[in-house]
Amino acid sequence: MRASLASSIAVTCAAVLALPVSSAAPAAAEVLVQPPAASALPPAPDLPGSTQSLPLGPLGPSSRAGGPGEQGLPRRDVKPFSLVGVVWDDPRAPLHGTVQVRTRATGTDTWSQWQDVETHNDEHGADPDSAEGTSRALRGSTAPLWVGDSDGVEIRVRAEAGGTGGAPPLPAGLRLELVDPGEGPEAQTDTEPVLETEPGTGTEPGTGTEPGTGTEPGTGTEVEPVAEAAPPQTRTATAPAGATAAVAPADATSAAVAPEAPLPPAPTPAPAATVPAAALAAPPAAPPLSGLLAGLGAINSQLTPYAAPWLPALSKEATEAIASYLPPFLPRTPASGAEAQEPAKTPVQAAAAPYIGPRPAIVTRKGWGADESIREKTFVYTNTIKAAFVHHSATGNNYTCAQAPSVLRSIYRYHVLSSGWRDFGYNFAIDKCGNIYEGRAGGVDKPVLGAHTLGFNTSTMGIAVLGTFSTTAPPAASVTAVARLTAWKLGLHGINPKGSVTLTSGGGNLYAKGTKVKFNAIAGHRDGFATDCPGSLLYGKLGTARTSAASYQGR
Repeated sequence: MRASLASSIAVTCAAVLALPVSSAAPAAAEVLVQPPAASALPPAPDLPGSTQSLPLGPLGPSSRAGGPGEQGLPRRDVKPFSLVGVVWDDPRAPLHGTVQVRTRATGTDTWSQWQDVETHNDEHGADPDSAEGTSRALRGSTAPLWVGDSDGVEIRVRAEAGGTGGAPPLPAGLRLELVDPGEGPEAQTDTEPVLETEPGTGTEPGTGTEPGTGTEPGTGTEVEPVAEAAPPQTRTATAPAGATAAVAPADATSAAVAPEAPLPPAPTPAPAATVPAAALAAPPAAPPLSGLLAGLGAINSQLTPYAAPWLPALSKEATEAIASYLPPFLPRTPASGAEAQEPAKTPVQAAAAPYIGPRPAIVTRKGWGADESIREKTFVYTNTIKAAFVHHSATGNNYTCAQAPSVLRSIYRYHVLSSGWRDFGYNFAIDKCGNIYEGRAGGVDKPVLGAHTLGFNTSTMGIAVLGTFSTTAPPAASVTAVARLTAWKLGLHGINPKGSVTLTSGGGNLYAKGTKVKFNAIAGHRDGFATDCPGSLLYGKLGTARTSAASYQGR
């Protein structure tokens, strides 16, 4: 019986997990609390895409300021690009000033208005004392800005007005980075989950900032949240061979506006994912974990090159059944000590109510077209996941959901090739339609160390909602996706999304290195660093996300 159960679970794990493309680390490393960096998959064939790096210089005598206080480039023709950013030599040197660009739409004579580029980007990145944070490849950088298909550019960088001592100098080595994401993977009409409609500027019911739903930095104080956001209306396409996809129910209250065409229509959805009844029943004793992992490792070693471009959504029952057999660095009960949120459960209680939200559908790196040859070839893990920091990408809102993979490929190239990071900075990304994307490589179900919240990357995950939400409200679908993702990922580590955790600062402008800080389990970037991120209007929705995530966990 036990041998049969182990076999069923192994086959089920291999099928419903759809072989995450980033989980190629050896099984022996996966069972360690602090797994060592492990070799990744061999690089995929080079994908299209390019980066133009243009040095900036003082603007001419006809400019308003000229000299070192104002640098830039006059209008010029360039090769096609879709995303812009500015980098400079010293990553520790701040850019005190403004950066503005205007671009020309490809094949036209139409120039945009001046657009602001977010200059305060040093709060995103690896912790100061980490190997990534001390890499010689690092550069200072602005946030990237998505501008769409363009073939002309003009830029001006102006130092902020100074006092009696004059304006502070601009950093040395300023360069304009123009990123072309290239073409993505061939259209996957039978595999790629895409929402039916474009939400545009649509927001949750009860749109607005909703003051009070967020928290003060580091206080962990929760106030009464607003009603749960409506789930997004999704379609889930036919699953890859060996797995079936769960279809999310439509909801009439989902935000939607302009009927911009998403990716090609999917065929009739497949039945919901299922697992054998034996897997759902609590076994009298778990099979040896080492043998199970060895079996899964053998399967993965042969099939990983054919990994699917997305992972299908699972029911709560299927998610909980699989979670029981994940490696032991994913605890089923809360941590002890200051981070404990509720009394630890007995094994029987934990099996009956693990409080793990159903795994949402996730577009993998293969699905959005990540060029694995440009990143570092090893994975780095943290001990566990205690909290999720929510960000906005600050790349602007002028993109469609069909363009989201291109936005991700552009950010990825900018993070790695322009800014000198080891990989995509965030662990996950979410578009305006609520689609969830795998970010930094290493495995969506693993505690991958990211570079998203300076000083607090250890034991956390970073989620970037694509867009800028300082004055624009986030779509309901995006907020719901945050809730669904955190319900699952925090649940794997025994974390209550409505609870609080204590983290130790690695250093930053808000908390000195070594300071112990209490955070909400779902926190905003501004809670750990003096920054506008994730924008006031997205920050104001985090109370909703916490309540919804806890509900998805069954709390």
